[in-house]
Amino acid sequence: ESSSTLIMSCAPNASHSPVFLLLGFLRSSIPHSLLFLLFLAIYLTTILGNVTLVLLISRDSRLHSPMYYLLRGLSIIDLGLSTVTLPQLLVHLASDYPAIPAARCLAQFFFFYAFGVTDTLVIAVMALDRYVAICDPLHYALVMNRQRCAWLLALSWAVSIVHTMLHVGLLLPLYWTADAGGHVHIPHFFCDHRPLLRASCSDIHSNELAIFLEGGFLMLGPCALIVLSYVRIGATILRLPSAAGRRRAVSTCGSHLTMVGFLYGTIIWVYFQPPSQNSRDQDMVAAVMYTTITPLANPFVYSLRNKDVKGALCRLHRQGRVES
Repeated sequence: ESSSTLIMSCAPNASHSPVFLLLGFLRSSIPHSLLFLLFLAIYLTTILGNVTLVLLISRDSRLHSPMYYLLRGLSIIDLGLSTVTLPQLLVHLASDYPAIPAARCLAQFFFFYAFGVTDTLVIAVMALDRYVAICDPLHYALVMNRQRCAWLLALSWAVSIVHTMLHVGLLLPLYWTADAGGHVHIPHFFCDHRPLLRASCSDIHSNELAIFLEGGFLMLGPCALIVLSYVRIGATILRLPSAAGRRRAVSTCGSHLTMVGFLYGTIIWVYFQPPSQNSRDQDMVAAVMYTTITPLANPFVYSLRNKDVKGALCRLHRQGRVES
C-alpha cells in the first residue's frame, strides 16, 4: 500500500512517530493522588501474590505436577502483563504529563500483546490439562508430562509473538496528525490497539480486518478448546458415582473457570465488537479488568480455592517460624 494512500486523509504535518499523550485517567474527576495510591496498591499486591505463587510452586515438591507447572507459567505471564502497563501509569499520574514517544508506545504495545495473548493461550492449555486429569486420569502423568507442558508453553509464546509482530507491522505504516504542540491525544491509559487505530488519520481497514479475522481465529480456537474440554468434563463428572467425587472434580475446575470468565469476557468485549458499539468509557473499564484485576485475582483465586496451595502456604509459614 502506497504512502500517498495511507495519508490521503491526513494533514500535511502527519507523522509516523509523534509523541502520544495517554489521557485516559488524566481526565478523570477522581483526584490523581487517590488513583496513584489505588493503582500502586494493586500493582504491589499483584507482584506479591504472583511472586509468592511462583515461589511456592517452585519450592514445594507436592506442587510439582503439570497443573501447577502451568499455573507457575501463568503467574509469570501475569507479572509481565501488569508490569508493562501499571508502572508507566503510575509515573503519568505522579507527573500529570502522560507523554510517551511513538517508539516506546509501540514497544509497550508489543510486550502487552505478547504477554496478553500468551495468557489466553495458557488458560486454554490449562483447560486441556483439566480435561485429561478428569476424563483420562490413568494416562494423565503420561499425556501431561513436564516435557509436554514445557512444549505447550513454548508454543503459546511462539504463536503469541508471531501474532503480535503481525499487528505491530500493520501499525508501523500508519500516520497520526499531531496538535500544535506536536502531541497526539489518546483517550486511554496505555498504548492499546483500538485507541491507537481510532486516533490514526490513515486507512485502517487492513488493521480492522486483521483483528476480526486473524485475531478472531486466535481467540475462537482457544475458546473452542475450553468449551469442548468442559463439555466433556461436565459429562464425566455427572457419571461419577459418589457426590464427594463430583464435588472434588468441580473444585479442581472452579478456579480455572473463574479466570476464564475474567479474561475472555473482557477481551471479547473490547476487541470483537463493531467499533460503532464501543464506548470509550466502557473500553477503559474492561481494559482495567484485564490489565490489572485479572493478574491481581489469579494468585488469590487459585490460593483461596485450592487446598494444595493453602497447604503449601501453611508449610512455608511453619518452616519460617521454625527457622526464626
